[in-house]
Amino acid sequence: MKIAVLTDSSAYLTKEQQEKYQIDVLPIPIIWDGKTYRDLIDIGYEEFYQKLAQATNLPTTSQPAIGDLKKKIDEYVDQGYTDVIIVSISSGLSSYYSTVMSVAREENRIKIHPFDSKITCAGEADFAMLAGRLVEAGADVDLIMHDLIDLQKTMDVRFMVDDLSHLKRTGRLSNAASFVGTLFKIKPILSIDVQGEGHISAIAKERQTKRAYKHIQDDFDNLTKNMPYEIQCTIFDSLDPEQKKKWVEDYSAKSPKYKFDNSIIGPVVGVHVGKGTMAMIWCRDLDDYFDENGQPVKDIKSKEVADETK
Repeated sequence: MKIAVLTDSSAYLTKEQQEKYQIDVLPIPIIWDGKTYRDLIDIGYEEFYQKLAQATNLPTTSQPAIGDLKKKIDEYVDQGYTDVIIVSISSGLSSYYSTVMSVAREENRIKIHPFDSKITCAGEADFAMLAGRLVEAGADVDLIMHDLIDLQKTMDVRFMVDDLSHLKRTGRLSNAASFVGTLFKIKPILSIDVQGEGHISAIAKERQTKRAYKHIQDDFDNLTKNMPYEIQCTIFDSLDPEQKKKWVEDYSAKSPKYKFDNSIIGPVVGVHVGKGTMAMIWCRDLDDYFDENGQPVKDIKSKEVADETK
């Protein structure tokens, strides 16, 4: 059994992470003024937000071209792979997962295992990295898919945007109707139902940024304090590095027993949330899926079992 791992650019894996865990990435296209840009290939992180701030016509996104996906599958077949695990952006945000499913049904040269992350950015990256680590450790496909499903049960996200109009414009806010009228001085707190349909929805509103931050911090504390496993968290931004640094420092000081990392909201996701978005995703520590010798743990406790210990 030879297993490949493929994801899309909305995971925003670094080059180092891609190489370390042997993860391939298909770029998601951005369509802007009649031109197509490949995420982080034809348009960079800072370049995108600078262009967005000055733009009259706003961009839209598509999904990785089916031709590019099939070409990648052909490469895996030529290289002798028997299986490929494809971690996709949430089906609640993109139709790409449906495309992957369609290709999987038609393909008989290699086994394609689609996994709907029900999230994006750092959460999608966590799934891809766990899959890559498990492949490297010699796990079979059944164990990898089991652990991805288990990790999904532990994952949650909170974020706040500077301008809700981007999410409303692109149709990615599931309860946009509840925000009809002015949003002056309102900081909506948003989440993604990772265990559900993978949609973005506003779950609370605060009058000030400080209150919104405190609300997110309280949610994180309340939802993680009784978990019988280690927690890791990634804090990420759409071109607000100073704010991201403050979040990482504050959370690390207040929750020293947890791991905190940082990432970015790159161009494709930035189309929908705009500049100045701050977010955090947390889940079970990926190290929990391996023993002290780096071997996969085959009897990992599920989230349901963990809940019974609260």
